[in-house]
Amino acid sequence: MGIFVLSGNLKFLNLGEIIQLLGSNSSTGVLRIKSKYSQQPGLIYIVNGNPVNASTGSATGLDAVNALFGWLEGEFEFSEEKVEKKNVIKKSRMEIMLDGLSLLDDGHIEILGPVTYDKKTKDPSAKEPVLPIIRGPLVDYMYVVDEEEVYDGNTITVEGKHGSWFWVILEGTGDIYKETPEGPLTILRIGEGAFVGSIASFLVSGSVRSATIKAVGNVQMGVLDSQRLSIDYSKMSSDFRTFVISLDKRLKQVTDRVVDIQLKKILIEEFVKGKKTVMKQGESTEKLFMIEAGEACIVRKAKQGYVPLATLGKKDFYGYVPFLDMGQEPFSAMVLGSEDLEVSEIDPEIFHNEHNQLSATFKNIIEHLATCISVTTIIASDFHKKIALKKAKKS
Repeated sequence: MGIFVLSGNLKFLNLGEIIQLLGSNSSTGVLRIKSKYSQQPGLIYIVNGNPVNASTGSATGLDAVNALFGWLEGEFEFSEEKVEKKNVIKKSRMEIMLDGLSLLDDGHIEILGPVTYDKKTKDPSAKEPVLPIIRGPLVDYMYVVDEEEVYDGNTITVEGKHGSWFWVILEGTGDIYKETPEGPLTILRIGEGAFVGSIASFLVSGSVRSATIKAVGNVQMGVLDSQRLSIDYSKMSSDFRTFVISLDKRLKQVTDRVVDIQLKKILIEEFVKGKKTVMKQGESTEKLFMIEAGEACIVRKAKQGYVPLATLGKKDFYGYVPFLDMGQEPFSAMVLGSEDLEVSEIDPEIFHNEHNQLSATFKNIIEHLATCISVTTIIASDFHKKIALKKAKKS
């Protein structure tokens, strides 16, 4: 191991800037890039300021360098040391930088993070829809008590069936779909680091699965320690426990709305009947509320009209959550409340501080819920847009 001379966060220096900086100093050594979404660091070998080889996953050489331009979040460190790797990258430093950033801008490089898209479905002529793939950070194996393999095409969970297991995907992908009168409706695809099962599955006996998940290729599952998760949960304050359950419920609500929109079963007029605006979409607020009585509904205003997303009741939350992006209120959706709506205000910073004290695994579970809510919200909006455009063409 050499001497560390440069380290930092990719949010402040992207890969192109790092390569430029090391090149201007004619540095020789190894650049290591770490992400919570990758089991192994990405490595770039540099001689006299020029990348000569690289590796990430199964990719090597220039392919690996290009792939690493998609690592937008994470940490990097450069150590000065002797490099004995063969020079397999024949492009100049500037060419590498310009090509990498251009490929990233054009969508030809997969962005490493919680949400990606299957490259195979980017072909506009493809019959299958583009499916967002939800991934998670690295798994803490201290929470994994067993492993199971589910073979291609077999179901991992079945909608409407009881189940108490809570899993994390170690390898492979699975499709989440809902059964409808018009056949199965696929909504999301989940991959490594994604969690399978609701919070209720390890808290309440006899929990019912809300969707079916089928393996796409062989899938390696890690069974999580329910007792350990329950202990983590019990250490939370009463309000924060309620908040976590509310997130779980909201994901189910938004998923159901996707089905309702696709089947044209829901009318916005009926959804918002008797309710008035209590929080505007895009409102600059840092307030968080818990519902004590009445109900509120979450609605996104889009070019093609209003998209119904969720109906919230007693002990549910709405408003600003500093450590989560659900793709909803206050920035991307409005809140409408019933006449008898009563709320109590929660200090977001208190929640933020409590969130910081959670185990990494429970933080990942909460982040996964928020990511799924955000992506499912986008899907609901896309379905609504397609239906509205079809209706406009007919008229």
